[in-house]
Amino acid sequence: MATDKRSGADRRKQTGINLRLLTGNGNRTAIRRRGDQNGIFLVDRYSPVLFVTIVGTLFLCVIDALFTLFLLDHGAYESNPVMACLLGLGPYAFFIPKYGLTVLVICGLFLFKAVVVPRFHVSTHTLIYFSAWIYAAVVAWELYLITCVI
Repeated sequence: MATDKRSGADRRKQTGINLRLLTGNGNRTAIRRRGDQNGIFLVDRYSPVLFVTIVGTLFLCVIDALFTLFLLDHGAYESNPVMACLLGLGPYAFFIPKYGLTVLVICGLFLFKAVVVPRFHVSTHTLIYFSAWIYAAVVAWELYLITCVI
């Protein structure tokens, strides 16, 4: 005799952040159903590689800001007009928005890790890895410029 223990409410229809996300007790690591691929889908578990990538990206953001300030002290100029304006207000006015925007974007991509951008068929967690590579390339370029200055 089979009994149906379902309550009748489909939990997949719920919107918002699942509280299990905050406790680490969830089981969802990826999109499993084809119907879920068309909407915003939040997962419960994340890979350690993704965590290291996020921490590395934030670290590279700080290194990028410090190298930029060093290069500016040695005759370079900031080509980004927004950052150049912030540099005119001081180093903290440059660093805080730069780091804050990076944290905001990375956290947004992290929360919506399983969302696929339909136009490009790219998932947002791929954009996290891409941003880490971009920051690594920028820091490598700044290291090259620093060796030219010294």
